[in-house]
Amino acid sequence: MTRGDAHGENSKALLGIKRAYKLNLKELSEKLGLSQTTVSRALNGYPEVSEATRARVMNAAQQTGYKPNKAAQRLATGKAASIGLVMQSAPELGGDPHFAEFLSGLAEESVKHDFHFVMAPASPDDEVAALRRLIASGYVDAVFVAHVIDPDPRVELLKSSGMPYLMHGRLMGDEHDYPYLDVDNEGAFYTAAKLLLQLGHKRIALLNGMERFTFAIRRKNGLERALREAGLSLPNDYTQHSVMNDQMGLRGMEGFLALPEPPTAVLCASTALALGAVRAINKAGLKPGEDISLIAHDDVLSLLKPESFSVPLTTTRSSLRAAGVRVAQRLISTVKGGPKMAEQELWEAELIVRASTGPAPQR
Repeated sequence: MTRGDAHGENSKALLGIKRAYKLNLKELSEKLGLSQTTVSRALNGYPEVSEATRARVMNAAQQTGYKPNKAAQRLATGKAASIGLVMQSAPELGGDPHFAEFLSGLAEESVKHDFHFVMAPASPDDEVAALRRLIASGYVDAVFVAHVIDPDPRVELLKSSGMPYLMHGRLMGDEHDYPYLDVDNEGAFYTAAKLLLQLGHKRIALLNGMERFTFAIRRKNGLERALREAGLSLPNDYTQHSVMNDQMGLRGMEGFLALPEPPTAVLCASTALALGAVRAINKAGLKPGEDISLIAHDDVLSLLKPESFSVPLTTTRSSLRAAGVRVAQRLISTVKGGPKMAEQELWEAELIVRASTGPAPQR
């Protein structure tokens, strides 16, 4: 019998097994004449397995419909093939479309490597304890944290844990000795404010995220830096810090428009806030881009596209879905011992100018 004939017979036998029942790891290993550890490592992309062996194992798994048992996989490899995250849960937070978009990207990449999530919901004041329990559980190989504050007690916990981790965001300051992925929030809002100043706006307000988060602090810093350079300042009543949803955008913009000297332009920390702001502008009989200019930070949300607004929104764009994909790539590569990636990444936001920005009205 030739090698090709033998391969064909083996394929037929494996296909017959698939029709009968699903193999477990031990049975698949015996059929292939390999150890369970080798089969498990081949299925999970570990670099010490040869490409020929990996291809043989993957082909057999595909033909038999084999899916690894997570408990057995953990015993064989010492890995759980999972990423852990602590998810803030509080009544005032509600459903967060931004975090959902990030998780979509994380899931998109994780499923390619048969990784899954272990989520630990926690109130904001219990995040450190929840993270400690998650790390100690043995059910995750790596963790990521978001909603960074400053100071953030989670950073020291992660540094001492010995577990691969990644921060989605940064502490304040210029020195960072931990792995992170972040957007240049200060640079984005500085650039956005400079555009408004060039258009003649001197009264610029801010609908921002919650004040404790570093991304919100940096966005405010970017606006204030641009204003200082122009000899201007940001009045206290020109700033709202809140959860980033349309209701808070509506409320904030209504407050701005009721001021004795309302702003002629507003920076919004998300398109969700901008949606509510536009509703308030329309209710007041005004038009975005003519009576008042708007710029929103756009996380490229699937269901809320800035170009679909009645007046298309000018935005500082950075994809949360792409950030989720990148976080998964980096953590999974670290767990599998793959090629070393950059420890710290700072993404630039792109300024997209549309019809919601125009010259300052003469009033």
